[in-house]
Amino acid sequence: MSTVDEGFPGADPDRVSPPVVAVLGPGGVGGALAVKLARAGCRVVCVGRPDTVAAIRRSGLRLETPEGAAEARPEAVERLDHPVSLLIVAVKATSLPEALERVELFAVADGVVLTLLNGLEHPDVVRRELGNRVAPGSISRFEGYRSGPAAIVQTTRRPRITAASDDLTAEEVEHALSPLRAADVDVVVLADERAVLWEKAARMAPLAAATVASGLTVGALRADPAWVERVRAGVVEACEVAAADGVAISPASELGIIEAMPETLTSSTARDVAAGRPSELDAVVGSVVRAGERLGVPVPVLRALLEDAEAACRGR
Repeated sequence: MSTVDEGFPGADPDRVSPPVVAVLGPGGVGGALAVKLARAGCRVVCVGRPDTVAAIRRSGLRLETPEGAAEARPEAVERLDHPVSLLIVAVKATSLPEALERVELFAVADGVVLTLLNGLEHPDVVRRELGNRVAPGSISRFEGYRSGPAAIVQTTRRPRITAASDDLTAEEVEHALSPLRAADVDVVVLADERAVLWEKAARMAPLAAATVASGLTVGALRADPAWVERVRAGVVEACEVAAADGVAISPASELGIIEAMPETLTSSTARDVAAGRPSELDAVVGSVVRAGERLGVPVPVLRALLEDAEAACRGR
């Protein structure tokens, strides 16, 4: 994949340049992808708050993985005001509206916007602000966190991104996401974006609520008969809501993924709560509960898990 670097001042229109990829929210997920993309030869632009931008400009980004450490010096800006071929939105749902204000509409007019947020409802928010070239996605086989203003620790190995779009053809999405493949990320493109969103939400809604409510890791949850039953029942409910929304998901498959997770793993929602940051409980769990209400599917277990998680947040 190549582009002509026409969007930057002083660029030579006859010179073929690497793809230009912007990352909105260079935190755990976004920062890790920014380093991988930059080291794969892409021109990477990190878009963030002033303190994050200053840190990246000062020292670049450092990524620690099980394979070793890597560093990159992507561009860093507070506002995206030049065209890119791909914009990766990797902010938390709680900061999405504010983050989208940092992107000029023309910057993504001919590109693709890949969203990597939890929950079911964010694609509509992004489309209202950035138009209809959105590919909702999810990232799996990945655990990472920001250990400093410009430092990320990735505890897992090769991540996988699954995406689809009701706005674009599968070929357009494949083409836009090809830099990620070159950056050692597995990419899967599906035909139905609802399937992408539900495949993760069906397991993450009960798991996020349970890890927050209990304070336990995934391994400790699996070892506790009462909690593992609540998670199992929550997964079954979420799959029933997904089926009512036209997406067939096997509860056994989702539970198998949870069973295979490392014992020390927890949810990003639980990490945020433990650190005193705003939580994504409403975006992750609340969106599934609201979908159940909209589609007429009872979700008493998920509702109780959400209430217990919210109570745990208030008690911390």
